[in-house]
Amino acid sequence: MKNIAIFASGSGSDMQSVVDATLSGQIDGRVAALVANKEGIFAIERAKTHGIDYKTFLLGEYENNEARDKAIVEYLKPYNIDLIVLAGYLAIVTPILVDEYKDRIINIHPSLIPKHCGIGMYGLNVHRSVIASGDKVSGCTVHFVDYGADTGKIIEQVEVPVKDGDTPETLQARVLEQEHKLLPSVVARLCKK
Repeated sequence: MKNIAIFASGSGSDMQSVVDATLSGQIDGRVAALVANKEGIFAIERAKTHGIDYKTFLLGEYENNEARDKAIVEYLKPYNIDLIVLAGYLAIVTPILVDEYKDRIINIHPSLIPKHCGIGMYGLNVHRSVIASGDKVSGCTVHFVDYGADTGKIIEQVEVPVKDGDTPETLQARVLEQEHKLLPSVVARLCKK
C-alpha cells in the first residue's frame, strides 16, 4: 500500500476523488497527509472528516518558497510518502521538493497541456483563455511535476468539448467532472508500480 500526500489550496474536490478511490479499493494506497497553503479551505475539512493529518504552510511565514518547501519536506518525512498529488495547489513547487520526490509528484491541470497552461493559468483563468481562443476542445491533463510550471511529462489527458454558449463556469464544471475520473485512475496506476 502506497502513502499519498495531497497538496491543495481550495475546496479539495479533486482530493476527495482520490480519497474516495482509496476507500473503495480502486487505489492501493492511503492519503496519509494534506499540505495546504491557505487557511480555512474546505480541503482541510475534508481531511478532518477522513482522519487525514494536515498542516498549513503560509508563504508569508517563510523567508521564501524554498524555505517553505524545506519545511514541507520535513513535515512529510515521517509519512514515508510514495506519491505527491497536486490537486488544485496554487503554488509553484521549488527544486527542493521536486528533487526530494523526483518522478513522484503529479499535478492535474484543467486544460490540454501544452495549451492554456503555465504561470497565471489556474482556475477560471484557464477556461476564459480556452473560450477566448476559440478552441472547440478542452479537457484536463495529469502530468509529472518538474522545475517548470505545467512543463512535466504528460501522463494522460481527457478531452472535453467546448460548447457554443459556454461560460468559463460551465466549461469548468464539465472539465472538473472528468478530473474526478482521470486523477484517481492515474493515481491507481502509479500506486501499482
